[in-house]
Amino acid sequence: MTEKLTFPDGFLWGGATAANQCEGAYDVDGRGLANVDVVPIGADRFPIIAGKKKMFDFEDGYFYPAKESIDMYHHFKEDIALFGEMGFKTYRLSIAWSRIFPKGDELEPNEAGLKFYERLCRTLFTRYKGLVKYWLTFNEINMILHAPFMGAGLYFEEGENEEQVKYQAAHHELVASAIATKLAHEIDPENKVGCMLAAGQYYPNTANPADYWAALQEDRESYFFIDVQSRGEYPNYAKKKWERLGIEVEMIKEDLDLLKTYTVDFISFSYYSSRVASGDPKVNEKTAGNIFASLKNPYLEASEWGWQIDPLGLRITLNVIWDRYQKPMFIVENGLGAVDTPDENGYVEDDYRIDYLAAHIKAMRDAINVDGVELLGYTTWGCIDLVSAGTGEMKKRYGFIYVDRDNDGNGTLKRFKKKSFNWYKEVIATNGASVR
Repeated sequence: MTEKLTFPDGFLWGGATAANQCEGAYDVDGRGLANVDVVPIGADRFPIIAGKKKMFDFEDGYFYPAKESIDMYHHFKEDIALFGEMGFKTYRLSIAWSRIFPKGDELEPNEAGLKFYERLCRTLFTRYKGLVKYWLTFNEINMILHAPFMGAGLYFEEGENEEQVKYQAAHHELVASAIATKLAHEIDPENKVGCMLAAGQYYPNTANPADYWAALQEDRESYFFIDVQSRGEYPNYAKKKWERLGIEVEMIKEDLDLLKTYTVDFISFSYYSSRVASGDPKVNEKTAGNIFASLKNPYLEASEWGWQIDPLGLRITLNVIWDRYQKPMFIVENGLGAVDTPDENGYVEDDYRIDYLAAHIKAMRDAINVDGVELLGYTTWGCIDLVSAGTGEMKKRYGFIYVDRDNDGNGTLKRFKKKSFNWYKEVIATNGASVR
């Protein structure tokens, strides 16, 4: 059988960014302060992200990269034009709710914030009905367990039951997601609402059944949220875990009814690497894989930040999610964080990024054409260079577009096309057939 090189008709090619990592303009047009604004670069970053160190405002002696980021707030026309030049079929972005409700308790939204997103060609449910079809309620919802301050604004007082707090907050997020799904369908039946998780299959470290069990446990922690959002009820393994840990999540019947009735239409996820788990406490050599540290996999190469590169792992993850839920999927983040060195004209010869993306595109093509999974689209992460959520660095670059800015906030903010810019343009134009 001849290998099929193209993707389904209507496949949604594009790129993704997040407001807190690209917009900047943290105090412009009435915007309020967000938790991500006050997370600095440096040694204190991870304790703050994890809710272990308190920082609710800017402090002297720190650099806060989200304050300005790449200033997309004032460059969005230029950036969107570049995305259009590449031929994007879709663009995934997040809403900075601190622009819409600066303090979080207003009865009326901030008009200047609404107008910004109107100009950005995307908007919210009721005001601009029909312009956006696919919606995600919470980004990487499982991150609340791993980066609770960054993911949900949680900070823990000394002696507080952290697991109780995280799962109670998770319940509120899940109910809010169901309410948003209900609202989206009522306002426009054509709206499709999805969930989003930070994905990456866990492999057992050896054939030891204890390692397999450890990998299964790790996967359950990730899929717990999606089990609820897709199936409409809490899984038994989670209820039993709460019993063992003495966790009592407060919920009422109306909450459970909402979860059961308003499940998501599709499942989206980010994928950067697979992971490895062991049931042996003596096995503890881990990669530098950011928030999701993993045991080292000797069969895989790793990025400059220790993220293990595993294209086949993407195909495996697609199949596992499809088998688990049988709902359409959308890969909304995938990319390679790397140090790019531009020439005197700002041009970056990023063949390493092209190789990474090509291998992952082949993997998802096989998942569709060979395995039969249903995949709606693919938006690469950081289609333009932006601030890393994990490390706060600018030198950890993902984009097709180089932005002249460094870790200390220096630079002109000028935009330059990398080699991968025209490569991805060809991928989109050929619906994937140029990737061989």
